Amino acid sequence: MIHSGDQPAMDLNQLRADTPGCEHCIHLNNAGAGLMPASVLAAVQDHLELEARVGGYEAADQRESEIGQAYAAIGQLIGAPARNIAVVENATAGFSQALSSIQWKPGDVLLTTRNDYVSNQIQYLSMAARLGIEVVRANDHPDGGVDLIHMGELIHRFRPALVALTHVPTNSGLVQQAAAVGRLCRARNVPYLLDACQSVGQMPIDVEELQCDFLSATARKFLRGPRGIGFLYVSDRALDAGLEPLFIDMRGADWIDDDLYQPSPDARRFENWEFAYALVLGMGEAARYAQAVGMESAMDRASALAQRTRTELSELPGVTVQDRGSDLCAIVTISVEGWTPAELCARLGEGGINTSISTRTYAVLDFDQKGVEGALRISPHYYNTDEEIDALVSALAELLASSSSS
Repeated sequence: MIHSGDQPAMDLNQLRADTPGCEHCIHLNNAGAGLMPASVLAAVQDHLELEARVGGYEAADQRESEIGQAYAAIGQLIGAPARNIAVVENATAGFSQALSSIQWKPGDVLLTTRNDYVSNQIQYLSMAARLGIEVVRANDHPDGGVDLIHMGELIHRFRPALVALTHVPTNSGLVQQAAAVGRLCRARNVPYLLDACQSVGQMPIDVEELQCDFLSATARKFLRGPRGIGFLYVSDRALDAGLEPLFIDMRGADWIDDDLYQPSPDARRFENWEFAYALVLGMGEAARYAQAVGMESAMDRASALAQRTRTELSELPGVTVQDRGSDLCAIVTISVEGWTPAELCARLGEGGINTSISTRTYAVLDFDQKGVEGALRISPHYYNTDEEIDALVSALAELLASSSSS
């Protein structure tokens, strides 16, 4: 796990004061949707109120400068200029736009791993059926995560049309070696698409270090933005190669002659014309808030809370921690003998503790290998407290004790 060395102590009291939801629940479902800071909520509400007063188009015109600043803040969070950021509805929408920009031919290879996000895996299979491409999955390393040697061999053998990787899969705490995969792709001049849905806002992200051509993310998870908005990073390399989405629209291109259109010179070519500007402004504020907190400090604290959760839950009878990999993050997955994940999630929710579930359909390859039908997912963030972890462990211990005595 990466540690950033000596850093100023985080002001936990201030972070929680900034987060109204902390007063109402123990929120350990940040991999689903993080609690928004008050400033993010205010940014969204303020723009909606402006739309109600002056009209939607007019409000966007009045906030043109602030909207541009939102693009810049998102870019700064991942080490990219604003021109390389496209706003999309969610990470999957951005991922799909990137997939569609490759001019696939029958027999082309899409190279991925055994721990890609479920929607991505489904899309690959759909493309294979419709377009005649081949989906190849690199092996896992015995310790967990993709086997980089095998990935390199497959890149050399197949020269894939695209390598697609999920940085942090939704179904476990695994952190894939995304930068190492990026180096393998760049060495062979292979386009590289990274799903960073669970990593943006949780850990430092630098697209130059990752060497990715595309990076998709959402606002709602560890970034702590509103639901229904996300972004896609598009590298200059991809833009200069003329890559553009299959279903490009009037936002991304100009219709300049009867049978001719001109794509936007920047990442805007991957956008659709209509999206909620209130959410764009909220995502921009979430990016600024994350930068103010400091991503290395945020990662260290959230990861430490998650590791403590793994350690303490593994000591409870019947609990198995399902996370595998040399680098684990702030997502903890467990299975509990005699309980379904849904039952545990519901019972904890009754006590004001928010968690979530991953079922086999979310991760067929991973869960079948582990021999489980699903897992309870616990995902703390930097604003959570040790006392909240204590409450989770105590609640689970009481549930297990009550079931064993009945």
